[in-house]
Amino acid sequence: MPAARVRPFHRGDRDQLTDLVNRHVAAVVPGVSVSVNTVLSELERRPEEFIVDPWVSERVTLVAESRGHVVAAAHLLRYRADDEVGDCYRDTGEVAWFVSHPPASFRPGTDEAADLLMSACLAQLARWRVRARLADGALPAPMVYGLPRNWPHIRAVYERAGFRHTGDTEVILLARVADLPLPEPPPGVSFARTLGECGTRFTAYADGRALGFIEVDTALARPERHVRAAGLADIGNLRGPGWEHHLLAHAADWLRLSGVDRLVAYETATDQAAIDRLTSAGFGELTRTDRGWEHRPGSGAQMPGR
Repeated sequence: MPAARVRPFHRGDRDQLTDLVNRHVAAVVPGVSVSVNTVLSELERRPEEFIVDPWVSERVTLVAESRGHVVAAAHLLRYRADDEVGDCYRDTGEVAWFVSHPPASFRPGTDEAADLLMSACLAQLARWRVRARLADGALPAPMVYGLPRNWPHIRAVYERAGFRHTGDTEVILLARVADLPLPEPPPGVSFARTLGECGTRFTAYADGRALGFIEVDTALARPERHVRAAGLADIGNLRGPGWEHHLLAHAADWLRLSGVDRLVAYETATDQAAIDRLTSAGFGELTRTDRGWEHRPGSGAQMPGR
C-alpha cells in the first residue's frame, strides 16, 4: 500500500468513514449498523451525552488516506478548563474513537497508516496543551464504548502510542427475550409499570413495599440518526436482590409486546455474582470492553511524527 497521508476529514469521506465505522460495530454487536447521517451528526455533537457533551470546546476529525481510500480515522475532543466542567474531564483532550483497517496480507502498510494517524492525534493533543490525554472507542452505536476486546488491532495502536488502560472492565451480556423467564409472580406480589430514569420501570410490590425494580430502554436508536438496531433493548437499572428473575420475567413480557427480541445487560467484570445471576436467567457474554485509557508519555514506543 502506498504511503498514507493524514489530513482533516472532508465531507466527501462520509461513505468510506461510515463503512469503516460499521465494520467495527459489527465485530462487537450483531445486527446493528449506523447511517451516514448518524456518523456526520456524531462529528458535530453527541446528543445522548447531555451532561458531558456541552463541556466540549473543540472537535477534530482526522483520516489517514492512501490512494484515495480512507484506511483509518479518529475523532478528537477537547474539554473546557472552567469550573463548570467535571473534574475528570476538565482541561483534558480525548481520542473519542479510533478506527482502522486491521493488518492483512492483501493490504500491507495498514499498521503504518494507523500509527501515522495516531501520531497526528498526539500532535493535536499536544497543541491543545491539555493536562491529560485520554482515549476511548465510543462509536455512535449501542453497546460500542470503551475499547472492546474484539478490536485487538486498535488496542495495539493505543498501546504502541503509550496509552494504558486505567479504568474498569465491563462485561456486555445479551439474551434472547424468548429465552428469558416467563412471568410467574408469587402470591401477594404485584407489579407497576412507570417511567424510570433509564427507560420503562417495572417495580415489584408486596404489602405496599417495593421489593425491587428493573428499567428497560427500548429507544436505543434516535430515529433521526438512523441507527439500525431494531428489536434491541437494554437494562438501564436492575435493583432487588432475590427478585431479579421475577423482574426480568415481567419486563420480558412487555418487551415481547414491543417487538423486542434481544435484551442487553452490562456488569462490571469484578461483580461475578451479578454476572452469574444474569447468565442463570438466560444471558450470555457478548464481549468485554476496557473503559478508561490514558496516555502515559514514555510508556509506549516512539511513533513516527511525534
